[in-house]
Amino acid sequence: MNIGGTTDPQVYREFLMAGIFAQTVTFATAGAGAGIADDMHKGLIDRFRSLPMARGAVLTGRTLADLVQTALTLFVLAMVALLVGWRTHTNMGEVLGAFGLLLLTGYAFTWIGAVIGLSVRTPEAATSGGLIWLFPVTFISNAFVDSSRMTPWLRHIAEWNPFSATVQACRKLFGNPGVSPSDAWPMAHPVWASLIYSVLIIVIFRTLAVRKYRSATA
Repeated sequence: MNIGGTTDPQVYREFLMAGIFAQTVTFATAGAGAGIADDMHKGLIDRFRSLPMARGAVLTGRTLADLVQTALTLFVLAMVALLVGWRTHTNMGEVLGAFGLLLLTGYAFTWIGAVIGLSVRTPEAATSGGLIWLFPVTFISNAFVDSSRMTPWLRHIAEWNPFSATVQACRKLFGNPGVSPSDAWPMAHPVWASLIYSVLIIVIFRTLAVRKYRSATA
């Protein structure tokens, strides 16, 4: 795999790991959706309705629990990455900032999973619905290849993909090889782009999830 004009396996290993990290945290979407759908199916949500709490608190608690699980998964994955030769080349603050961005992105995507889980009838449907759309999001991105090698129209989609912004931001903060320079704003300012995308996703999909929760349990 040619990255930055070289096919050195170590270069690609460091290029790839940010994409693997990001893919792992976004795949938590399926688990979040399945968990909420299961709670709905078993009637657990109806029990929460009898308690004196805000309607959104149930969903917030569920997504935060998923965030803790994602953090543990990310820690194990980072240990394995170090064993296979992945390395960072920046200070500890930037490395922790990269993992913070990954967790924020994962948390944002769990709210998408919450909307899916509240929209289907079974946990199985929530799992399928949470994964089907994730595959094009993760593969039409810069996670596994340099987007500059894509056809122009596909490169444009990949560069403005929120997932790509997080991947590129992590590469920058880890000091790992990134994609070729681009005029696309998310690729030129990946850290800010990742933050903005994640906050927007949380605001939009949390609002939708709370509305669906209220109507589903009314």
